[in-house]
Amino acid sequence: GSEGTLGIITEVLLRLIPSQHRPTTLVAAFAEVEHATDAVLTITRSMRPSMLEYMDRASIGAVEDATRMGLDRDAAAMLVVQSDEAGEHASTEIGRIEEICRAAGATECYATSDPEEGEAFVVARRMVIPSVELKGALLLEDVGGTVPQLGELVTGIARIGQDRDVTIAVIAHAGDGNTHPLIVLDPTDPTQRERAQMAYGEVMDLASRLGGTITGEHGVGRLKRPWLADSLGPDVLELNHRIKAALDPQGILNPGSVFATAGPDPA
Repeated sequence: GSEGTLGIITEVLLRLIPSQHRPTTLVAAFAEVEHATDAVLTITRSMRPSMLEYMDRASIGAVEDATRMGLDRDAAAMLVVQSDEAGEHASTEIGRIEEICRAAGATECYATSDPEEGEAFVVARRMVIPSVELKGALLLEDVGGTVPQLGELVTGIARIGQDRDVTIAVIAHAGDGNTHPLIVLDPTDPTQRERAQMAYGEVMDLASRLGGTITGEHGVGRLKRPWLADSLGPDVLELNHRIKAALDPQGILNPGSVFATAGPDPA
């Protein structure tokens, strides 16, 4: 997580693990975002499926535009879930998850143990970013939040998009609260670009207010530096600077990233 600012890798030890079992896949569509996030919360209280992915309406529509897979454009949200438990255990886990989704208000559920069918739905999730990129330039976010606050995070992001009049497609590794809002903009439109950049900051402010982080997995880099101090607080930020100074007194390890105080690089 230090983004190259604290050291360099000189040796890597790898451990081989057995191949996974063939996964069983469930796709669940929801008419309301809250129903999908309620299902995620209930699932994660007692289970850890190998995949638990969230797509919102904008993401579903973008993938359907690009692939014509037959996804439900009317769905407000969709979950793609996989279990790689062995044999009947996978079917049992997926069956329990399907019951949870239906109880939460899923309008449609489809489960399959066929690897090719399951992979087709996984591809739909993987296709979100390239599909949304066809709509315009992206400000690619990643913010982290706790799973119980996933609903507040995604609905709050939707409000920001409406208030700033910009499209924000949201996908999430819902099982751990790692969320990716994709802000779409026309870089040749200065007004829209300004609105998008304001939305970008407001999404990070929202994540911080909910007790989350301004980055779930992609790092602070240069673009998010202005929000780091508020996210960490002065004491933690000062500790980070002390660690950086101790390990890299000459400032030669990925200079300008994370800890610099300058404003964000142009998008």
